[in-house]
Amino acid sequence: MEAVLKKKPNILFITSDQQHYNTLGCTNPEIKTPNLDKLASQGIRFTSAYCTNPTCTPSRASLITGKYPSQHGAWALGTKLPETEPTLGKYLSEAGYKTTLIGKAHFQPLKDTALYPSIESNPLMQNLDFWKKFHGPFYGFQRVELARNHTDEFHVGQHYAVWMEKKGFKEWRNYFRWPAGNVKHQQKWKWAIPEKFHYDAWIAERTIKFLKQYHRKGQNFFLWASFLDPHPPYLVPEPWDTMYDPENLTIPEGKPGEHEKNPPHFQLTQKENPDFSSWRESGMGLHGFHSHLPLLKTLRKDTAAYYGMISLMDKYIGLIIDQLDTLGLSEDTIVIFTTDHGHLIGQHNLAAKGAFHYEDLLRVPFIVRWAGHFPENKVSDSLISFVDFAPTILSLCGLSIPKTMSGVDQTEVLFWKKENVRKWVIVENRHEPTTIHLKTYIDRRYKITVYFRKEYGELFDLENDPNENNNLWNEPEYKELKQYLIKQLLFAEMEKEPLWMPRVWSA
Repeated sequence: MEAVLKKKPNILFITSDQQHYNTLGCTNPEIKTPNLDKLASQGIRFTSAYCTNPTCTPSRASLITGKYPSQHGAWALGTKLPETEPTLGKYLSEAGYKTTLIGKAHFQPLKDTALYPSIESNPLMQNLDFWKKFHGPFYGFQRVELARNHTDEFHVGQHYAVWMEKKGFKEWRNYFRWPAGNVKHQQKWKWAIPEKFHYDAWIAERTIKFLKQYHRKGQNFFLWASFLDPHPPYLVPEPWDTMYDPENLTIPEGKPGEHEKNPPHFQLTQKENPDFSSWRESGMGLHGFHSHLPLLKTLRKDTAAYYGMISLMDKYIGLIIDQLDTLGLSEDTIVIFTTDHGHLIGQHNLAAKGAFHYEDLLRVPFIVRWAGHFPENKVSDSLISFVDFAPTILSLCGLSIPKTMSGVDQTEVLFWKKENVRKWVIVENRHEPTTIHLKTYIDRRYKITVYFRKEYGELFDLENDPNENNNLWNEPEYKELKQYLIKQLLFAEMEKEPLWMPRVWSA
């Protein structure tokens, strides 16, 4: 670590939104991601990296706090990360770093209330006079430039809309849905917005601006380029909308009868008019708790657009990394790429996301490069959790790790000194206070999911059943294994409790 401490590294953090782990060209020949493939060849690609929750807010909050959703407070979509929660941006700012976030934050909900205020809410997001003046601080970031919409959603606004207007794109509302925009019909697959006004172009342009600025001033930086794709709706501008022929793509399919062994909400997704009323507790929307049959009818075109969104994003990620390298910052900057959680696009006859803890939703692409320091062109199956991100970055920057963080320092894995530093990961999902509350424990071979006050669950042997088609939860011959793994989940829960200080005396 002496080489690390001589000069503090910069951090360029690049994220996508809801990207399946197998959507990199280096692992899937049906998709083109030349820039991410190049990044992987220059660093380490991790095959066993996991989010802490398969939804946006909880998982993103874990990245910047080093804590699980049950610890940092943003336990579900529609909640927020408490402003009092210390973050990675705060610690790096205090150490002299310039901290900037460009793109999606989603640390707060779309609704603002007197008790739980949110600036990521409607209609404030469309108040461009506010966003022309507000640039932070926000959760430890000294500067933020934000967007919250996925493709044509009516959540458009914030700094992205300000940028479009500055670019002379005064008619931007004609490409977004009502009421923020003027579009009153559903747009599918092809998005008419010119690519030069797409938010990928905005994120790349602004990120590059700050790279140049920090380089010119000789400043250390933590710069987060947070892309909003390929999160649905499936929309992408030309020519990316026709880049992939739907008929030439391999579309995953469920195995007949696989949900017969699964918890009841899996089975209900395969019905025309399912009744999920017994899961409704807060009155808020339930992601994934609906029939998935209509979504499965357009899988080929959806997948073609999804891949197009990823390839478009890859182009702009390449522009950012190329600029970093052109500035001569590659040996001074750690580059990390990941997404906030995975995605279902036909696997197990399911679509998008929900309380379906398959690898498709929990595992994420994860690439790390530090030229001249980390090995090149390596693939690691070391277990990584999002709670490890913040403590590892602090360690690499020569800073102490707060005892309040639950993650582990992965530095020795990155320097190729150890194969693993953790034996398990836990993924939480508390989409409702009690009715949708589950936790998944994953080790090198097995995976078990336990539901709050329910007799049902899931148990998969990832070695012999990597596609998770055979739930062993109720199989008599696996009873002892199930009991053992439940005990391991309990032990892991006890182990991940942070101790904010050591014992300093006997009493």
